[in-house]
Amino acid sequence: MRLMKDPYAIFAEFIARKKLKMTPQRRQILGVFLSEEGHVTSEELYQQVKQACPSIGQATVYRTLKLLADSGLAKAVEFGDGVVRYEIFYGQSHHDHLICEQCGVNVEVVDPSIERLQEEVARRHGFSLTGHKLYLYGLCPDCQKKKANQP
Repeated sequence: MRLMKDPYAIFAEFIARKKLKMTPQRRQILGVFLSEEGHVTSEELYQQVKQACPSIGQATVYRTLKLLADSGLAKAVEFGDGVVRYEIFYGQSHHDHLICEQCGVNVEVVDPSIERLQEEVARRHGFSLTGHKLYLYGLCPDCQKKKANQP
């Protein structure tokens, strides 16, 4: 079993390579981000960080999120509603998303057959895949029920 490197160490090394400092504010933002489950906007993260440390500004949270994404710890995702959300990327397995167009709920899915099909399609066209994003849109079960019960 391979042990993963501590996210704080990864971020500190990344920050140092950028000739920046690992400030207490950045450490606090990283800690709150790592404790979040699912997908978080910069505004949502700011509200969480502000509870623990009221002196941190929204711009600091936004810039730190960008640094987290650049370092490989976070990944920006967009679900087609114009809002950028972030999810933990480091140490996570690849997944795709099902997104409800009505209520916005999203479900992370892992399906080996989808992965194989994508690789096969790329191969048929002479591509070597370096990555992909798959977002499937539709109506979740709750919204389907609501729609069916409308007069």
